[in-house]
Parts: sequence; structure tokens; C-alpha cells
Amino acid sequence: EGNEPGDSMKITYCELLHKVCQFANVLRSQGVKKGDRVSIYLPMILELVIAMLACARIGALHSVVFAGFSADSLCERILDCGCSLLIT
Repeated sequence: EGNEPGDSMKITYCELLHKVCQFANVLRSQGVKKGDRVSIYLPMILELVIAMLACARIGALHSVVFAGFSADSLCERILDCGCSLLIT
């Protein structure tokens, strides 16, 4: 369910698994490996869930930063986390 009334999307488990595996491969191609830290700066959309599950799939730690935060707040969280990649 999206933020707007009537804004929704349906996805099967198989489709979700396919998208998660694809994104996990993208993360690996960017050099992300088990134990690395990744920050995710996205609104509440399907891609947020896919990114979180892809990180979990390869063993990377993820930190979700609410998309309404300012650039300074995002910067502080990235530095505190010590992340190697930011997903926006």
C-alpha cells in the first residue's frame, strides 16, 4: 500500500525473490560483501524492501534512513554507521 489512496501494488513471492536476487548481484558487483554496512535512503516503496532483503541475502548490514531527513542528518547517519554504500 502506498501513501496515496488507491496506490497499491501486488507482487508474488517468486517475483520478489527474483528482484531480491537481482539486486543482491548488483550489490556484489559494487563490491559489497558479508559484514559490510549499507545505508538505504528511500521512501516507503517496494524497492526499499528489496534493498533490505538483498543486503540480508549477502550478509551485509543495512541501516534504513527515513527519506524525509535532511542532507545533514543523512550525512551524520552515514558517518556514524561507517557504511560503504548508499542506496537512494
